[in-house]
Amino acid sequence: INMIVSCRLSYMEDGYVVLDGLLTSQECDELRQRMAEIVDRMDVPEHCRITFSTYHDEQLKKQGNADYFITSGDKIRFFFEKGAFDEKGEFMVPKRRSLNKVGHALHAYEPLYKKVTHSPKIQGIAKKLGLVSPVILQSMFIFKQPGIGGEVMPHQDATFLYTEPLGRVMGLWIALEDATVNNGCLWFIPGSHNSGISRRMVRTPKGTFPLTDFTGREQTYDDEKFVAAPVKKGGVVLIHGEVVHRSAENTSEDSRHVYTFHLMESQDTCWSPDNW
Repeated sequence: INMIVSCRLSYMEDGYVVLDGLLTSQECDELRQRMAEIVDRMDVPEHCRITFSTYHDEQLKKQGNADYFITSGDKIRFFFEKGAFDEKGEFMVPKRRSLNKVGHALHAYEPLYKKVTHSPKIQGIAKKLGLVSPVILQSMFIFKQPGIGGEVMPHQDATFLYTEPLGRVMGLWIALEDATVNNGCLWFIPGSHNSGISRRMVRTPKGTFPLTDFTGREQTYDDEKFVAAPVKKGGVVLIHGEVVHRSAENTSEDSRHVYTFHLMESQDTCWSPDNW
């Protein structure tokens, strides 16, 4: 009981909490192996080779302007690191190393990921945090390739997954390998989930481009306020939808691969029709 209370208090006060031992080492390896098989079979047309970015302007010009991205909510699609392609759209490095993430419906179409996402352990976490009727919004396998894994700029998940009222979305970020300060673990500003959100990604009117736009701008944050949240293989980080977080580039020789998904408390919650 004390552990449950401590977990809930940390999550409510800081906006995140790290829990060890959600998955076994074998379960982590099985998820990584299955993703390797998916990637080896992928065939992404040149016009769909979308790079993933957390920079405001690049989001609008690239992923936000691409039907491939905007319609990915119920499909399994592939997104690549910046600089993955040459001027002809060919891979600069082997395609598996070029990937940034695979999403956004692994939990729906891949049995192994579905099993983990809907497991009794996940249901138990949701219940302990007071969720009554949680639903899965989306899921991703995030790559952080050794030497080339890109930076994720400070952001709030509710920018992209907006609800009324706010505070109904939680991310679960499962480390399939040790996530360290050296290979790109998450960094948080504790307590930043209490200040609302600074911007929203919204759909633009049908027939206009880009397909999405932002209301507001991401704030400038003091680097000294960020606290590292390393997590061992098999552990999970619970992320409040409004907490500010980021990760650095991976310049190490170790990869940092993750399976992550978002839950929403559906009871008395309005999912915005303007969300992507």
